[in-house]
Amino acid sequence: MESILPLLEKTQKASASVRNLSDKQRADLLLDLANKVLENSANIIAENQKDLDAMDDADPKKDRLLLNEKRIKDLAQSLRDVAALPDPSGEVLLERTIEQGLSLTKIAVPLGVVGVIYESRPNVTLDVASLCLRSGNACVLKGGKEANFSNLFLVRLIHESLRKFNIDPAAVMLLPTDRKFVSELLTATRFVDIIIPRGSEGLIKFVRENSLVPTIETGAGVCHTYIEKTGDLEKAAQIVVNAKVSRPSVCNSLDTVLVDKEVASALLPKLKEDFIKWNVEVFADDDSYAILENAGYPFLQHAQEEDFGREFLDYKCSVKVVNGLDEALEHIRAHSSRHSEAIISKDEAQIERFLREVDAAAVYANASTRFTDGAVFALGAEIGISTQKLHARGPFALEKLVTEKWIVKGDGQVRW
Repeated sequence: MESILPLLEKTQKASASVRNLSDKQRADLLLDLANKVLENSANIIAENQKDLDAMDDADPKKDRLLLNEKRIKDLAQSLRDVAALPDPSGEVLLERTIEQGLSLTKIAVPLGVVGVIYESRPNVTLDVASLCLRSGNACVLKGGKEANFSNLFLVRLIHESLRKFNIDPAAVMLLPTDRKFVSELLTATRFVDIIIPRGSEGLIKFVRENSLVPTIETGAGVCHTYIEKTGDLEKAAQIVVNAKVSRPSVCNSLDTVLVDKEVASALLPKLKEDFIKWNVEVFADDDSYAILENAGYPFLQHAQEEDFGREFLDYKCSVKVVNGLDEALEHIRAHSSRHSEAIISKDEAQIERFLREVDAAAVYANASTRFTDGAVFALGAEIGISTQKLHARGPFALEKLVTEKWIVKGDGQVRW
């Protein structure tokens, strides 16, 4: 294939048929797809296994790639959850009649064609397609080669449901995996209305610097948890362990522990047993290194400057001892990706200051950053976690896949 422009043009044309579906038809389409996903669970697992076989077992992205029976059931439930949500397109945002007698109505309308570039997460294929179709959008999917067998099969199921509802299958277009087509997608301003990169910092940076199509950044998360001196240390240890090891390959997992110097010697040894269980490699500053070494922690490295502000996506984290909230806030300001940040404290004044001053899409008090997720936030699913401030921030889900249109009705009025 020399160019993907003909494919993108097909999707743009197909987008009109999606917009013309009724609210009930869009919901029913997703319910039909949910049934197909469950009925084809064994086939999905078989295709996914082909992708898994090609990936090194030591690669932390392998967990992202995996589709097992539980995850497939969760995907089907997510499709049902999205189907149950109200369609954001068509909502009347404002109505008025102006002096000249013109009737004005501002309504929410679909964005049009949504392009998503993502890596080794086949669940994104269904998440993006469901959110786009529910809100009246078409979508172009540029998945990574490491998930290609999984993505091809899932898109085949989507196309079966689209045909059942007399919708052109091009409304959900899976592009070839060849990277040479990325630049063409990023400059296809005639056919694509928005680009959303979901993946590594390198991918997001490339899209940011090269796209002529408007972009919304999602994905990269450098997440901190600060244990303030009044915090409950037992809860703090549980939260830190959960945020680090429950799914280290996802963007809301913990990367850096900041601990107040007054409680560092009490808190850090509490992490030892669970961190050893999960073989967590700790990159520690001088103060925390001394405490952990004295506690007999085996997987210990001296932290370098680049270990702070690093998204590990693995059983690794950095630790730094800080002198109070001011130093913690300054460290987060300097190193955060503005995704998810947490404080563990009993001091309401310190908590409120942290929540107010930390500039991130999601800010937590006494809870794990692992909750930053569209489904968990009752949004049905998400295209990703937006870390920027225009149009969408945080879990980027159904209600943000629309823009606005003015409808103006008159009776012969002219303006000179």
